[in-house]
Amino acid sequence: MLLTRRKFLKLGLMLTGAGMLPAPVLARARLAQAERMLAFYNTHTGETLRTVYWAQGRYHAEALREVNHILRDHRTNEIIPIEPQLLDLLHALHDSLGSQRPFEIISGYRSPASNGMLAAGSDGVAKGSLHMLGKAVDIRLPGRALHDLRQAAVALRVGGVGYYPQLNFVHLDTGPVRYW
Repeated sequence: MLLTRRKFLKLGLMLTGAGMLPAPVLARARLAQAERMLAFYNTHTGETLRTVYWAQGRYHAEALREVNHILRDHRTNEIIPIEPQLLDLLHALHDSLGSQRPFEIISGYRSPASNGMLAAGSDGVAKGSLHMLGKAVDIRLPGRALHDLRQAAVALRVGGVGYYPQLNFVHLDTGPVRYW
């Protein structure tokens, strides 16, 4: 292919423009093309999961069922569908940190009964928690400082990020962008 001056300038402008895109846009563009894999260790049940939940342009039903199971309410064994956007957020976070380790799950889905019990004993548990909708997860990542995990989540500028250093976890959700 002959690279004319006009094509060269056009290519240069496109590359320069791509460099000025916000990080979340670039992350979403990267996610749109790649296979998406997640790995979990549930700290309450001892279960592990490593699965490709998205490939060839679609979410995979069996992988989503496996994720729903490992992120179930460990107190009641209730399972609901976890929002795929939460999985994409976890994938983007994992990718941004360059980690090969599984996320440690402190809390995924919480039934209304479990959430009510936790809320009654703590001011830090929202009565209308997004955990009850399959839109939130509390995590840690072995080999990464909790503060660094929080900073990487905030840098994605997607959803809510709660920092609980005294309890050793970071909360992520797909609600409005906010930090605490």
